[in-house]
Amino acid sequence: MAAQENMRVLLQPDTDTTRLILLHCAVPVVEPDSSDHLIRVHCVAPCSGELLWPKNHPPPGREGLVSIPCYDVAGTVVSAPKASRFKVGDEVYARTNYFRATGCACDYIATPASEFARRPKKLSWVESTAIPLSSQTAWEALFIQSGIGDFTSPAWKGKRVLVTAVSGGVGAWVAQFASLAGAEVIGTCGPANVAYAKSMGAKEVINYRSQSLKDWAAGDDKKKVDLVIDCIGRKSLEDAWWVVRDNGMVISIYEPPEQARPADLEFKSSIKHLFFIMDPNGEQLEKITELVDQGKCRPTVDSVWPLEQFEHAFERLDSEHARGKIVFDMLLNGGNTGA
Repeated sequence: MAAQENMRVLLQPDTDTTRLILLHCAVPVVEPDSSDHLIRVHCVAPCSGELLWPKNHPPPGREGLVSIPCYDVAGTVVSAPKASRFKVGDEVYARTNYFRATGCACDYIATPASEFARRPKKLSWVESTAIPLSSQTAWEALFIQSGIGDFTSPAWKGKRVLVTAVSGGVGAWVAQFASLAGAEVIGTCGPANVAYAKSMGAKEVINYRSQSLKDWAAGDDKKKVDLVIDCIGRKSLEDAWWVVRDNGMVISIYEPPEQARPADLEFKSSIKHLFFIMDPNGEQLEKITELVDQGKCRPTVDSVWPLEQFEHAFERLDSEHARGKIVFDMLLNGGNTGA
């Protein structure tokens, strides 16, 4: 399983634009005393809006530097430290930390083990790569940030959870996890995705194109929810404020919720609100892997692309019409098949 001398790498050379280029460079060298693992990358997945991160949220010490996109990754361990829980040949996956290192859109990466888990046994490389970011964001929103309880807590029974963009990458995982934990899930999406949203665990689905959340909940306190998890921000987040009950909570992964609170809404101080960014964690990912291997939840893949077609893939991502994750299969279309 020897590494090749050169590899492809997808670069964003200018943080002021979202332009990308594909070129070749040397495979990273892992020093013998390093804690890093050399991973042969099989698949990576981009995240919506990530090409704006280097300009808007530059990691300390890397301001203005070129960056590599795609922080969801699945691959095979090529080399590992002697004390590592992973060994050569292990098939792993992760959401790597944006603030720690550049992304993974290249044939090999060098990275520590803290963010990795062994990938699901029953899924393909592509399906595995669609899991880490979306699932861990949903997991942390529900079982850490909400304060209601962990995945096994009986406190979830009878709770009502509203998720905006329930058919999106994170929203579908919120629906799956919340319903498995015992909550009742309500979601918003377009008419084409209603059946899909229900298959992910949503008990009720609101077509946001024909009915606003404000109108849906008007005059009926029984429709109010204990927890809102917003995945899209803007108008959807503004409307979601109308349906949270006293002592409830609004969590957004898009923007601070207070920025979208309706001006004509009587705000109650008992309603908590939070914006957060997920923190990659290999132990959390292992718990999610167990649920996936048990057949209790699943990822959704929108489309699969060779790395050479990165422009078309990012156009699909930016269209906001993808259902599930867009994935680059590094072995397609002339990719380096040596591993």
